[in-house]
Amino acid sequence: MNSLATYTPIGLEPDADAIRQQFAAAHGWENQYRLIIQLGRQLPALPAEWQTEEHRLKGCESQAWLKGEKSEDDRWHFACDSDARIVRGLIVIVLAVLNHQSAATIHSFDMEGYFTELGLEKHLSPSRGNGLRAIVLAIREQAV
Repeated sequence: MNSLATYTPIGLEPDADAIRQQFAAAHGWENQYRLIIQLGRQLPALPAEWQTEEHRLKGCESQAWLKGEKSEDDRWHFACDSDARIVRGLIVIVLAVLNHQSAATIHSFDMEGYFTELGLEKHLSPSRGNGLRAIVLAIREQAV
């Protein structure tokens, strides 16, 4: 079985500041949408053995899976994937903030403020917005 420690190495994915900078540089929703798709291409494919009903995210219109585990230093590491390109990009945006963090940080970070800052709530369809919140909720439910 694959380990999340090797699947999600710390430091190889963007952090919240990098995401903010990329969104600020991508003027207009069309460019930001393209950025989300590009971010999704960076997301490693989830191993088939993790694409099970046990790891399937509820509340997402698309197929999506989330696997989390807590390391010895009390940080949470997540692997997440979807069959939809836009959802894969949104996953990267969420993981940029919540991956490799303590449960306290995961629960205290203002995700709605972050999404507002990026302008996501203005442009995502209600179902995509609900799916985005479902990803955050699933991460928070695991991180206890």
